[in-house]
Amino acid sequence: MGEQSLSRRTFLSATATAGLTAPLLSACGGSSKKSSNGKVTVEWWNISTTEPAKTQFANAAKTFMAQNPNVTLKLVTLENEAYKSKMTALTASGKLPDIFHTWGGGVLKQQVDAGLVKNLTSGIAPWSGTLSKLSLQPYQFGGQTYAVPWDIGMVGFWYNKALFRRAGITTPPATWTDYLEAVKRLKAAGITPIAVAGKDKWPEMYYWAYLVMRVGGIAALKQAETSKDFSGPPFVAAGEHLKELTALSPFQQGYLGAGFDAPGGEAATMGNGKAGMELMGQWAPSVQAATGKGLGKDLGFFLFPTVEGGQGVATEVFGGGGAHALRKGAPKEAVDVLKFFSSLDEAKKLVSSGAAMPVVAGSESALTDPNKQVVAKSLAGATGFQLFLDQAFPPAVGQEVNDSVAALVEGKKTPQQVAQAITQTAKSQ
Repeated sequence: MGEQSLSRRTFLSATATAGLTAPLLSACGGSSKKSSNGKVTVEWWNISTTEPAKTQFANAAKTFMAQNPNVTLKLVTLENEAYKSKMTALTASGKLPDIFHTWGGGVLKQQVDAGLVKNLTSGIAPWSGTLSKLSLQPYQFGGQTYAVPWDIGMVGFWYNKALFRRAGITTPPATWTDYLEAVKRLKAAGITPIAVAGKDKWPEMYYWAYLVMRVGGIAALKQAETSKDFSGPPFVAAGEHLKELTALSPFQQGYLGAGFDAPGGEAATMGNGKAGMELMGQWAPSVQAATGKGLGKDLGFFLFPTVEGGQGVATEVFGGGGAHALRKGAPKEAVDVLKFFSSLDEAKKLVSSGAAMPVVAGSESALTDPNKQVVAKSLAGATGFQLFLDQAFPPAVGQEVNDSVAALVEGKKTPQQVAQAITQTAKSQ
């Protein structure tokens, strides 16, 4: 999540297959040019259309070119949907940009399997040790690295401390049983326990995904990714546990028509103090403040609870990030750009501006926002990292996860039907 004003839509943009809805741009993939005098032009595609990332990326490019006068960086900055559409077309054509933004997971894996992405493992070996191992995971396949991260984030519960106190909840719940009890206490106190964006579907998916992780551990999802079989006990049990929650009617009135960052939606409901908690990424506080009043010091954060008898632990986290990959055949100067952008000085600028979370060792010292410090601490203590399911898996599988879990929440599918539907879609890919 690199842009403070953007919601989870940023993470989702690269994962769905789309037709060409945006106007074609003059820039084309695979179009680096080297002149006879040794000067080279490198195209750098990114999605940093809003502040603070927009300025940070532009300044980084200017600084790099000043230090490397033989290189011209051509920034192509696109809004998410336009980027997705253009990249879908370029991937189909086999011509990717020299440097391009990626969220990793299923889409990047498809590009790698098609032979379109440069293997960066040896090229970045001299300095990749400065990058957190957790942040690299979404971009590694078969022990090889295909992108360099510049941002990372995770999902957890953001809660209203004042409303928890009013309900007599003195400590955030650490187990699923405690969590359900907290929901009951909030309801008994006349407080809406949870805000969720039912219209968007992906916020509901978070619950099911985390429950799978807590029941079967991250290993269950990794195995399913390989076997394409989501019908095992952890997946069904996750659905059963989610049903335990929905049976309590914990969500705000009208949640099925609520968007995440829409007026009166999930973030606004939290930001205006009308719900006890939401399960959301590190961008939640800024969106709460943008769409509502914001909770200030009353905002707290806790990890998704463990499930009694489950194999997962609280330090296994669920999230996503942003990275840069290179097209196969990109000039060596493109690797130099990635090295520069991953330097401690540049990383600190990104972090201090609010454009990114720390991925470079030492850059955490530039993090001043208290809420982001809590998330960074949780990430630093994480023992496992699972990429968002609608990014980790091929686009069609990710969409089926979102759709089926939403149907489960609405009472239109059973836990077994959810597991079967996702398995069927996965095996069809």
